[in-house]
Amino acid sequence: MYKTHTCGELRAAHIGQTVTLAGWAHTRRDHGGLIFLDLRDRDGLTQVVANPASAPAAHAAASQARNEYVLQVTGLVRARPAGSENPKLATGAVELEAQAIEILGPAKVLPFQVNDEMPVDESVRLKYRYLDLRRERLQRNLRLRHNVVKFMRDYMSAHGFLEVETPILFKTTPEGARDYLVPSRVHPGAFYALPQSPQQLKQLLMVAGVERYFQIARCFRDEDLRGDRQPEFTQLDLEMSFVHRDDVLAIVEGLYAEMIPAVAPHKRLAFAPWPKLPYREAVARYGSDKPDLRFGLELYDLSQIMAGSEFKVFQQALGAGGVVKCLVAPGCAGYSRKDVDDLTTFAKEQGAKGLATLALTAGGVEGTAKKFIRPAEVEQIRALTGAKEGDLVLFVADAAAVAHKTLGALRLLFRDRLNLADPNLLAFAWIVDFPMFAWNVEEKKWDAEHHPFTMPKQEHLALMDSDPGAVLADAYDMVGNGYELASGSIRIHRRDIQFKIFERLGLDEAEIQKKFGHMLEAFEYGAPPHGGMAPGVDRLVMLLADEPNIREVIPFPKNQAALDLMAQAPSPAEPKQLAELSIRVVEPQPAAK
Repeated sequence: MYKTHTCGELRAAHIGQTVTLAGWAHTRRDHGGLIFLDLRDRDGLTQVVANPASAPAAHAAASQARNEYVLQVTGLVRARPAGSENPKLATGAVELEAQAIEILGPAKVLPFQVNDEMPVDESVRLKYRYLDLRRERLQRNLRLRHNVVKFMRDYMSAHGFLEVETPILFKTTPEGARDYLVPSRVHPGAFYALPQSPQQLKQLLMVAGVERYFQIARCFRDEDLRGDRQPEFTQLDLEMSFVHRDDVLAIVEGLYAEMIPAVAPHKRLAFAPWPKLPYREAVARYGSDKPDLRFGLELYDLSQIMAGSEFKVFQQALGAGGVVKCLVAPGCAGYSRKDVDDLTTFAKEQGAKGLATLALTAGGVEGTAKKFIRPAEVEQIRALTGAKEGDLVLFVADAAAVAHKTLGALRLLFRDRLNLADPNLLAFAWIVDFPMFAWNVEEKKWDAEHHPFTMPKQEHLALMDSDPGAVLADAYDMVGNGYELASGSIRIHRRDIQFKIFERLGLDEAEIQKKFGHMLEAFEYGAPPHGGMAPGVDRLVMLLADEPNIREVIPFPKNQAALDLMAQAPSPAEPKQLAELSIRVVEPQPAAK
């Protein structure tokens, strides 16, 4: 070994010992005689002193060293001189008097400093990710990620789950996003698909009698990226046999209740037990199926109050089968006309036709809807919403989906603007009773709201033909602080129901057999009732680390264009490789003018 101790290990108890450290020169300070180096490794920092009088060769090596040189230092541990201790460092009571210093690896001038947290353009950080990962913030995130995954493994093992690896090369699956395809050399013209999730495989493990399965699974989806998405991601994948919905939820809720205090003690759980909100209730109250429950600002339905309104905008919306809903922004009655115009522009960007406002001021009611809302209606609104003097009421009159989306977005805007959410609070909840199907307007057919392996609620099976839109699924999402953190369901374990779902989704018998024949046949050999879910690792660590996006908690992420800037991937394949795979690249044609 190049070291006897780590750079974060030395304490007063080591004084008088000769030790060897190895790491990177974090900082270097030349005092004209003595040279001070802060030597860094993954574990921490130790101050090294090179004295030309006692160790001239070590001093000469320290003179050559620069920031981020890799060094090996042997020396005597001694107490720092009185008054020079550093209480901010775990090793701040001691220093290492160098007896020998060897330069193991020189370093060029870095494109950015790693010994501070000064902002650096993300494209530069991703190009030199191996340098970015040396920074304390990223090192801290990697340690947190490790602790989260280790806790998950230990917890699942302690609760009777077996860790089973499933194939990365499988077949295309209908998971709602595009597959990444992998061509087969030995089967020309045939392709594997990288798994969007191990969905079919974990269900087959239940048929196999595993009963309790888990995996820290890598998943792949060729979809447009956002701050909380990557083309490849990691999830705790789990499946259980002989369970109902709440059995699955209890396992995951128990995991998080134990894990959060252990890995992120500065975070607090808002609820115990976690609330269960039906999908339609969550959307109606918060404008989202992944609501941030750390604060209030609920949406209120004013459709009945405004049923007799003379306000033309409200009349038109209600006459078309829409709704009139509102949100109360506390203390915002003093917003200027420009502020309200900006909010209106924001509302239109969400799809709304406009935004009406009432400002409840000490001098009376103001706002863009002042002339159209009668005093009696104002009092009814106050009574329903609890709005008081100083508050701003924002109205959207539109189709329900548009109103919910717009007011839900405004709710989050005011959350951030008014600092309504405690960053150290984790408000986890379950969203349940999702619709089984969603109508695809473009293709004029029913799609699966989650995925086609989800069991409809037993009492709704009779509605499959007569009223598919009314069928609810035995599906559930885990949400927290405005993010979807997991998705799952009780699965279909009967061949007849699974076949019926495929038919309802527009697949004919030949296509069903081609894509899913292996699963349907498996269900004929005694499949137990089963269910599971897949909590995401990346988003959870992002929340625990207080990071703005998941790229900060993934060692080697892609950028928002799905590019690896460090390795320049994806990149063109060599002609020889394409020939071996029987593939010809067709260049995209320019769009017709």
